[in-house]
Amino acid sequence: MTPTATESGTLALGNELTVRRLGFGAMRITGHGVWGEPTDPKQAKAVLRRALELGVNLIDTANSYGPEVSENLIAEALHPYPDELVIATKGGFTRPGPGRWEPDGRPEALKEACEGSLRRLKVDRIDLYQHHTVDPKVPYEESIGALKELQDEGKIRLIGVSNVSCDQLSKAREIVEVVSVQNRYNLTHRHSEDVLKACDNEGLGFIPWFPLAVGRLARPGGPLDEIAEAHGATPGQIALAWLLQSSKVMLPIPGTSSLAHLEENVAAAGIELTDDEFDTISRISS
Repeated sequence: MTPTATESGTLALGNELTVRRLGFGAMRITGHGVWGEPTDPKQAKAVLRRALELGVNLIDTANSYGPEVSENLIAEALHPYPDELVIATKGGFTRPGPGRWEPDGRPEALKEACEGSLRRLKVDRIDLYQHHTVDPKVPYEESIGALKELQDEGKIRLIGVSNVSCDQLSKAREIVEVVSVQNRYNLTHRHSEDVLKACDNEGLGFIPWFPLAVGRLARPGGPLDEIAEAHGATPGQIALAWLLQSSKVMLPIPGTSSLAHLEENVAAAGIELTDDEFDTISRISS
């Protein structure tokens, strides 16, 4: 039987949108350096369609992926969208070139970014719009205020934030209802533990970006390698299983441009670590 994303359970974002707790990150369907068109656009669209077939109903993207390429491919592959599909996108970065990212949290820039995403995704309202990063040159309240205005205009349904501290999350929540946080978090990078705890306490979705990093923890003969072997899995699959069991609000969004890797990632939703395995991984990664 083909594993599906449904085995990981669900989470209701803002008590409105129910998503399965293993989504798809659409950054890697673009070109090298998250820049330009993919080498094989047909394959990229096939990956998107297969994700839905496997039960994934949360796709995360951003206007800066390409830039614009990822959103265009999603619309080309999946529009008109099935009712259960939640598309999350982001604004707040500009792209001067391949591999280069510059924050732009000016209200006018965020509003322009959102309007562009609406056009490319071919929707009247974005399910989940996330402020992509804090811009040190712009008061955070002004950036979040722009998203609130867009929500009041009916162009955004739910709002999320990304790359934030606990203080910044609190500040955003004073201005608007925040339903999710997207921070870097994985086995080898757990600096957002305090933000995850805050999300857990408040019932906010926590979307870890770069979730598959395992680094030296996957060395042959090491604990992670042994646990993966016991489950007939890869270290990356065990890393995803560990994330899913770490918190009830965890929403990993592993991305790939490969159908085989997509199948592998989704299959991780069906892996259940024992308490001893979970504790072992937690110790070696902390």
